[in-house]
Order: sequence, then structure tokens, then C-alpha cells
Amino acid sequence: MTEIKICGLSTPDTLDAALGAGADWVGFVRFPRSPRHVELETARTLSRQAKGRAGRVVLLVDPDDASLHQAVEAIEPDLIQLHGRESPERVAEIRALTGLPVMKALGIASAADLASIAAYAGIADRLLLDAKAPPGASLPGGNGVSFDWDLVAGADLPAGTMLSGGLGPANVAEALARTGLTAVDVSSGVEKAPGSKDPTRIAAFVAAVRG
Repeated sequence: MTEIKICGLSTPDTLDAALGAGADWVGFVRFPRSPRHVELETARTLSRQAKGRAGRVVLLVDPDDASLHQAVEAIEPDLIQLHGRESPERVAEIRALTGLPVMKALGIASAADLASIAAYAGIADRLLLDAKAPPGASLPGGNGVSFDWDLVAGADLPAGTMLSGGLGPANVAEALARTGLTAVDVSSGVEKAPGSKDPTRIAAFVAAVRG
């Protein structure tokens, strides 16, 4: 069955919508520039709400050791998602420091960007292929843009590789069919405004994947 991650959840109601719809993973963003950023105490409360009901993911962008430990202590995540410019060495270091599995996001815009997959494949526990941020974008992800899915069709990708970038209820089935991947991540595609999740769109997204 295809795994579904709903990222950037920030309120009890929308988290409940994601859990009720059957999301396998729920993501909490710790990146102050993002409209989806949650303070540590909020993240702690949300994580407790999700415990035992879905895998809990904390999204971090080039974290230093102090912010890494703060986030892990408060959220007790099942998986750390790194969405910055972390090197393979830093990914390995974060895995060792926390004892937790790590998913590394890689920005894809052209075939040349696929070269980075090999550098991280043996180090990160999972990879997430996201659309590369457009020029001038202030966020490394969550920009609501897709990359050409045909770039990864037939590519040698590690098991569990997750697809992200511009996905929504209307296109996720096509994205899965064209890439052959079995895990998807959505954030802006289930929002009514930046950072404001829509329970109806969350349910529609899960239905589109499961259908």
C-alpha cells in the first residue's frame, strides 16, 4: 500500500483530520521562515496527539546540534526529515547523534539533479524527491511546484523513496503511476492558504491515493 505523509500540520483539528483520513506519517515543521512553522510546545502537544496513530516526522533545515536536540526532545519523532543543504557527512552525523532514522530531501529540476541520489542513498534511511525551489524562493520546499515526474521513471531509486512537490488530490494518482513510487508527501496541496490545512482536501488527497 502506498504510504502517505501529510506535512506542515500545525493545529489539533487538522492533525486529527490527517489521522482520521488514514495518513501513515504526519510532519511538523521547525523552520521559522515557513508559514507552517510550529513552536516547540505546540509541536510537543501535536506529537503526543499523533503518538501510536501515525509516524511522527520533524522537518528541520540545516539544524545545528542544539536545535536538533531541542526538536527531538520535544517532539520525540519517529523520523527526522532534513530539508536543507545537509551534506552526506552531516546526515550521517545527525543519525549518530540522535539514534533516529533520517529522511533527506533532494531538490529535483533536471536529470542532472538525480546525480545527488547516489551520494545519500547509502547514508539516509530514506530519500524524498521534491521539486527544486524556484529561483528567489524563500523556502526550500512547500512551494507548490512539481518537477517532471518522467525524470525518475525507471530510475534506480532506493526502496521507500518518497515523492513530493506540487502534489494534490487532482494529480497524485498520475504522479504515482508515472514515477512508480509508493510513498508520497503533501503540504501546500492540501491547504486553503499557506500554512492553513483544509480537512476536506486532506481527505480527498488520501482518497485519491488509496483509490
